[in-house]
Amino acid sequence: MISVIQRVRSASVTVNSRAVGTINTGIMALVAVEQKDTEKQADRLLERILNYRIFNDDQGRMNLNLRAINGGLLLVPQFTLAADTNSGNRPSFTSAASPEKGRELFEYLRTAADIIYPDTQYGEFGADMQVALVNDGPATFILQVSV
Repeated sequence: MISVIQRVRSASVTVNSRAVGTINTGIMALVAVEQKDTEKQADRLLERILNYRIFNDDQGRMNLNLRAINGGLLLVPQFTLAADTNSGNRPSFTSAASPEKGRELFEYLRTAADIIYPDTQYGEFGADMQVALVNDGPATFILQVSV
C-alpha cells in the first residue's frame, strides 16, 4: 500500500457539494491499494500513519505523532498513487489493485481506523472528490508498505 501523508492545519473532502470528511490539525492521508496488498499491509500502514512523528515538540523538532497531539485523521482513497510513471507520457495503472480489491481493502482500513482511532474522517471510494487542505510546513511524506 502507498500513502502520501500531509501534516495539515485543516483538510476536507467534498462529493457532489456535500462535505463527507473534515478535520482540523492532523494528517490527511491519500491511500492507494496495489495488487498484492492484503489486510496485513493495511494494518501496518495505519499503524505507521498513527505513529509517524511529524508534529513539532516544544523544541520545534518532529518528535510527536498524531496520537500525541490528539489530531484528526482524514483517509482519502486515491488509486492514482499506484501509477507507474517510469516511462512515457501517460501513467500505467497495472500495479494498482482492481476496483473491487481496492474498495475491499480501503473499507477494511476504514473499519480498523474506526476501532483504533475514532477521530478519523474519510473520503468516498470511487467518487469524484474535491479535496481541500492547508498543508502545515509544508510537511509531506510518502509511506509505502510492501508485501
